[in-house]
Amino acid sequence: MQQQAIVIGLGQFGMSLARAMTKRGVEVLAVDVREERVRTAAAFAAEAACFDATDGDALGRTSPEKRDICVCAIGDEAKEASIICTALLRQMGAKRVIARCNDDVHARILTLVGAHRIVNPEQEFGERLANQILHAGIRGEMLLGDGVLITETEAPGSFLGHDLGSLELPSRFGVTVVAIRKHTGAIVLPDAASTVEEGDVLVVVSSEGAVARMMERS
Repeated sequence: MQQQAIVIGLGQFGMSLARAMTKRGVEVLAVDVREERVRTAAAFAAEAACFDATDGDALGRTSPEKRDICVCAIGDEAKEASIICTALLRQMGAKRVIARCNDDVHARILTLVGAHRIVNPEQEFGERLANQILHAGIRGEMLLGDGVLITETEAPGSFLGHDLGSLELPSRFGVTVVAIRKHTGAIVLPDAASTVEEGDVLVVVSSEGAVARMMERS
């Protein structure tokens, strides 16, 4: 069954999120108080609506309780609105509420009013970009959720010629190799006996910061 989501707040973050979710087959209702943003979203989203998300009656008519995901992506220009919107979504029985925060105090308040997950896109992007700048071998990272990342990184020189079992990456660094991209472009699903070769790109799952620590110590 197709997932249904509502994305409230169509700034750069909210618009990008709504677009990405739509591309992944999610039926998105995009909401903003600004008509020009709603018109932009209407070109790709399943639905787009213009109203103030702090208006309980208007928000209730979108049936948040029937949506698989409700995202409050209201930006830092309207923290009070984001808190009210998040609280209303929870009061209306939304099953999963994800709220954007701008600082630690904002995050704590959003948690108190019931958000299931808090995201700070600027901070998260900054941390991932810092990893890529400071560790040239890291080619890209994607947040899977709850602090878990999937990362593509060039195999450190000290790994070459060793099998994954002997490297003990899960116990040493908390890093699990789930695939290896060979220099030919082929993708290999490795086991403990798989040997790391020159030109290999490791696809790993880890907590945030684990791959950077591995690169620093290898």
